[in-house]
Amino acid sequence: MENAANKNAQMTGTTPVERYGALSVKGNRLVDCKGNAVTLRGVSTHGLSWYPQYVNQESFRFMRDEWGIEVVRLAMYTEEEDGYCVGDDNNRQVLKAVIDKGVYAASKLGLYVIIDWHILSDGNPNQNKEQSLAFFREMSERYHGYTNVIYEICNEPNGNVDWPEIKAYANEVIPVIRENDADAVILVGTPTWSQEVDKAQADPITGYDNLMYVLHFYADTHREELRSKLEQAHDGGLPIFVSEFGICDASGSGAINVEEADKWIELLESRNISYIIWNLSNKDETSAFFKPSCTKTEDYDNSDLSESAKWFIQRK
Repeated sequence: MENAANKNAQMTGTTPVERYGALSVKGNRLVDCKGNAVTLRGVSTHGLSWYPQYVNQESFRFMRDEWGIEVVRLAMYTEEEDGYCVGDDNNRQVLKAVIDKGVYAASKLGLYVIIDWHILSDGNPNQNKEQSLAFFREMSERYHGYTNVIYEICNEPNGNVDWPEIKAYANEVIPVIRENDADAVILVGTPTWSQEVDKAQADPITGYDNLMYVLHFYADTHREELRSKLEQAHDGGLPIFVSEFGICDASGSGAINVEEADKWIELLESRNISYIIWNLSNKDETSAFFKPSCTKTEDYDNSDLSESAKWFIQRK
């Protein structure tokens, strides 16, 4: 029923932010300003260092109006090539300018926007903790008046890092954001590339409101076992946000698996769990939304799109 209500609301011509207002977390649900459960549906950029061209107002407008997108995730890599923590200060300023452009465009269009500290090869978020603290202090100072901004503080913890270390990191970053923005929703990654939500459910962060825990999946790799883990954690009271998924395997490429992808979306929508697909780029991989031959950054035609994009769009 909630998903049907969301689709009917899209037909009114109002923007997502006009429909839902300031978001918060109530129990294990993301809710709107009236306390009603919300299931946001959106798209993630690829790395802002490599594909900044898709962060523009006309692209966002097209996705909102034609594809029913309600949220855009700005994926800023930290350790990879030209990442925030490995480049010079000029590179950091360039990345922050792309984020600013994305937040401004989303805000003008009434879209929600996620500022994503996209750790990957730096699997332990504590590795670049000091830079993270400074970054989120600056971001929350700049955007504290924006009711549409969501902060994702560690994309995919992985390797030899477990929940206690991630939780300790979160307990340092969250208060830095809360000094400037008392109410914004904050997303916290979980161990093993944001799959072990059960560990967060068994030992959640306390003392703060409006926190959600991240689960990521790629449908041809992650199947019933991970869906069961999500169900059990959610039933145990954990508020979960799927800030990244694909319908191929975990490499971001390979064959798509529509059958498993459909099972995932049916589960998420039945529980009002928001989900964001990876990714806005023309990279030569299955999960990219655009064919490598497509150089457009707005007004996309069906012929420009990958099979992953077509699957996602037809489900709106």
